[in-house]
Amino acid sequence: MPSMDNESSNVSQAEEIKVQANEAFKAHKYGQAIDLYTQAIELNSQNAVYWANRAFAHTKLEEYGSAMQDATKAIEVDPKYSKGYYRRGAAYLAMGKFKEALKDFQQVKKICPNDPDATKKLKECEKAVMKLKFEEAISVPESERRFVADSIDYHSIEVEPQYSGAKIEGDVVTLDFVKKMMDDFKNQKCLHKRYAFQIVLQMRKMLRSQPSLVDINVPDGSHFTVCGDVHGQFYDLINIFELNGLPSEENPYLFNGDFVDRGSFSVEVILTLFALKCMCPSAIYLARGNHESRSMNKIYGFEGEVRSKLSEKFVELFAEVFCCLPLAHVINQKVFVVHGGLFSVDGVKLSDIKAIDRFCEPPEEGLMCELLWSDPQPFPGRGPSKRGVGLSFGADVTRKFLQDNNLDLIVRSHEVKDEGYEIEHDGKLITIFSAPNYCDQMGNKGAYIRFEAPDLKPNIVTFSAVVSSFVFPSTFNNHFPPRKCFNLARVSCCPMPFTARWWMVAVNSSLCPFNPTSLYLLIANQKPLKRLLRYLGLSFEMALSTIIFGCGFDLNEIRMVNGALARGSFDGIGAWRAR
Repeated sequence: MPSMDNESSNVSQAEEIKVQANEAFKAHKYGQAIDLYTQAIELNSQNAVYWANRAFAHTKLEEYGSAMQDATKAIEVDPKYSKGYYRRGAAYLAMGKFKEALKDFQQVKKICPNDPDATKKLKECEKAVMKLKFEEAISVPESERRFVADSIDYHSIEVEPQYSGAKIEGDVVTLDFVKKMMDDFKNQKCLHKRYAFQIVLQMRKMLRSQPSLVDINVPDGSHFTVCGDVHGQFYDLINIFELNGLPSEENPYLFNGDFVDRGSFSVEVILTLFALKCMCPSAIYLARGNHESRSMNKIYGFEGEVRSKLSEKFVELFAEVFCCLPLAHVINQKVFVVHGGLFSVDGVKLSDIKAIDRFCEPPEEGLMCELLWSDPQPFPGRGPSKRGVGLSFGADVTRKFLQDNNLDLIVRSHEVKDEGYEIEHDGKLITIFSAPNYCDQMGNKGAYIRFEAPDLKPNIVTFSAVVSSFVFPSTFNNHFPPRKCFNLARVSCCPMPFTARWWMVAVNSSLCPFNPTSLYLLIANQKPLKRLLRYLGLSFEMALSTIIFGCGFDLNEIRMVNGALARGSFDGIGAWRAR
């Protein structure tokens, strides 16, 4: 009897902890949720829900390897539990393993034939698998492949007389051009394709001449700034420059990979960074991240964004240029900077990294893969990657690599951190992440490191996300957006100082009704807004104040709009504000 009572007590206690974990999850505290689900599992490991929920939390932290393991355990506990297959399929999908994902979503469909979300995911997988087969069928051997860059002559592209945006005079990218381009991007204006081609092609030529491991010399008395992931958050990139100054020979930067994907302004980010590099090569250094790859760009938005804002040819061109990015940097022979982390074997020397043939898509194993994908772990030795790619490595691995190469410190990125950074491995490893409020839901700070020569002591600066009406999750994610987003309308706007030609309207289906962080309505006329509100079952009057506040109106303007509404004289946000 005592044994049965104890078992019953464990089950009851596990349920209570699960409720706490669910609350942490809802508050976007995914690490805390994982810890609580783990406690529930320790008390009752035969509940498939706990395993599936922990898998979901791992997915939110992009720990897809761990998510797959937990989802598989949920299936083992209950083979008829549809969410186990769904969570594992979602993790496979996020990693671009479409064939494996297809099998899981077929199983979900079999168990829950009327589940609309499962039907949607299944169709996405079927489409992706068919596309893969088609691409394999028409692919040509690497030796016969022609670079798209060789087919582009940007000089022959005509610039229309009505184009009023930034222009490159001749072949030299100047500071004036870069500033004008950045201002245009802030106001949601596009760069002409002629100049976009010029920047990307010049960048390709420059990068191809660089080694896989770049040595950086910072003179005594000078400083050097290292930034982490930016992930298409253009307005936060601009904020870094406002806080720390624009890149120049006197104010050099290293951006440590993952410039694109996730955010909706990856094109603006990458063209800005590339233009700055073209303007002054010694002012800015760029390293490759795991998201500078075809497979990631297909899934997480960059490919779709490039097609929408530029053209199909740019998709191929960016893929070629990303293969030219260096894999790592060493500052003053003391600080090793890499996007991901270290290796599955000891004894790797800097000369081995320099010798890597990087002009390819990242492989699924080996030194190049591990440089882009690996993560530190709090315990010694090596372990499987929580992402499902690369590995996890402990402080002893870090210490050995530093000793073998006569280095003092490793700086890496690749992981979102609550404070924008984390110091680990006895102070010998720093993670730096420069995309605050990542995916517009994590609530994290951003950070960058400012080194002063000659001692190169790291001075870490943190900053918060820019409060901007432009910031919303990427609407270009194809298969696995950072959260459940779907496009409800694509509407043409009347002229406003901060509008683009098209606004993408994205709604987080799990967080309605309105609030500025869950409903991204940047619309300049009234009709599509009313249509959207009808769809959500909300009144125009109830939602308007929130929406216009999110569009940058101050409180006085909101009161005036409310007065106009009461008088029946309100005829749309754009038209009203233009008066």
